[in-house]
Amino acid sequence: MSYLEATNDLYKEAALTPDVGLCCTTNPIWELPGLKIPRIMQEMNYGCGSTVNARDLTNNPKMLYVGVGGGMELLQFSYFNRQKGGVIGVDVVDEMLEASRKNFIEAEAQNDWFKSEFVELKKGDALNLPVEDNSIDVAAQNCLFNIFKAEDLKKAIDEMYRVLKPHGRLVMSDPTCEQPMNDTLRNDDRLRALCLSGSLPIAEYVKALTDAGFGTIEIRARKPYRILDPKNYPTEELIYIESIEVAAIKDPMPEDGPCIFTGKAAIYYGEEPYFDDNKGHILLKNQPIAICDKTAGALADLGRDDIFISESTYHYDGGGCC
Repeated sequence: MSYLEATNDLYKEAALTPDVGLCCTTNPIWELPGLKIPRIMQEMNYGCGSTVNARDLTNNPKMLYVGVGGGMELLQFSYFNRQKGGVIGVDVVDEMLEASRKNFIEAEAQNDWFKSEFVELKKGDALNLPVEDNSIDVAAQNCLFNIFKAEDLKKAIDEMYRVLKPHGRLVMSDPTCEQPMNDTLRNDDRLRALCLSGSLPIAEYVKALTDAGFGTIEIRARKPYRILDPKNYPTEELIYIESIEVAAIKDPMPEDGPCIFTGKAAIYYGEEPYFDDNKGHILLKNQPIAICDKTAGALADLGRDDIFISESTYHYDGGGCC
């Protein structure tokens, strides 16, 4: 049995018998006016964070969500596009698609504004999406891509890039791990399916996105997720896993490389009202401004004693001068 088959079997079981502990996120459920999320959807929230952010969802975007789970994030996305087929949900597991259909009926009963036709559910594979090129404004996946091994991860990201419109965005939440994992962990199909042993270091995760062509990367959150301990897992040391929330934007790739935002900021505190590096970055005096890592490096290379550059916080919330 391949690791993908093991994953399908696991989530077939999770569709037929909801497993509250399958994934664990500390994110609060979005509280939006008039939005009620059925309990069954919350119990089937098999993610490690959230991919729903209002700033991504203005002007009725066409949305794609891969790996539907119990339909909770599909319902949340529908809140921002109340049109027939405004949101596409893709999953390879028949039982999960059927569970979502049933959950949408419950959602209709609890939300006067919601209709199941707002979501178009499709049987499909993340490695070969049943979606046209350049047709999606916002694509999302939650705790899915970390399951894939390197070759399949590349295919999945390339597929998302293909279906996104220019300047469209791929919004993701996945476990990451900075510590090395042994081969026993890496090759355990069930632990990989459980979103544990496939976790990559953030730098590798981001490189996979930029290699696909995404010109802008935003790391929006980095949170504690799981522990793999020697008593319960085949490891001699304690392994700490975090979850990150990331947006990869289909911007053109800059000649000097991608803009990767990891929560750094610059503060100019010199004698003049502002500092202009003549490369498109203007720093107003005593006003913190978000900068990408590339710009942080360029400013540091100037060797000035009137510009402070913060360390990465791995929490970026928009704005900036890049």
